[in-house]
Amino acid sequence: MEFKQYPDSEMMMIDLADTLAGELENALLTHDKVSFAVPGGTTPGPIFDNLCDARLDWGRVHVMLTDERWVPETSDRSNTRLLRQRLLVGRAADAVYVPLYAQAETPEEKLPDLQAALADELPISVMLLGMGADMHTASIFPGADQLDAALHGDASLVAMRAPGAPEPRITLSAKVLRGAMSRHIVIIGAEKREALEKARHLSPEEAPVAAVLAGSTVHWAEK
Repeated sequence: MEFKQYPDSEMMMIDLADTLAGELENALLTHDKVSFAVPGGTTPGPIFDNLCDARLDWGRVHVMLTDERWVPETSDRSNTRLLRQRLLVGRAADAVYVPLYAQAETPEEKLPDLQAALADELPISVMLLGMGADMHTASIFPGADQLDAALHGDASLVAMRAPGAPEPRITLSAKVLRGAMSRHIVIIGAEKREALEKARHLSPEEAPVAAVLAGSTVHWAEK
């Protein structure tokens, strides 16, 4: 694990957007298309704001989420909605979006179709992850019903239900997360820095982010 500390989050978001754009550009030099996986939530929004107008051949970039809440795009809880508002705009509007949600009552109903569509995107070229104060990453939560499958199974996608998560989730598995060619984790605040240090000494069952720390670059700012 590489750890990068920044004077403030604004500088971190600009620097990280530049880093991601550079890695995508390099990947495009040797591949016809590249895959780019990003988290939802509030933290990465400013990164997207800085990245969406990068001078890339966005039509060859396939963008996907690391995880999605099983809600329609019209919901305020939808991570897809966030991407369409803050990343898939400007120059990045030309990117190909690979969804992790389809209209159905439960994620299990659409899991085979979503996995089939994801197969052509693997391994993921560039990945950005977040981490919760409970040490979850993507939607791999401590205490989740399918935690073992998400951490140790061979499937690329796992449907998850977890304590404290209001709706079912669908998440990339740890196998897919670890398989990314480049992986970054972004966190802000003293609480998450403390959680990160704690996770380094715990099992992935206790701290799911521990499953992907090796080989990741962690970017942190206190505020």
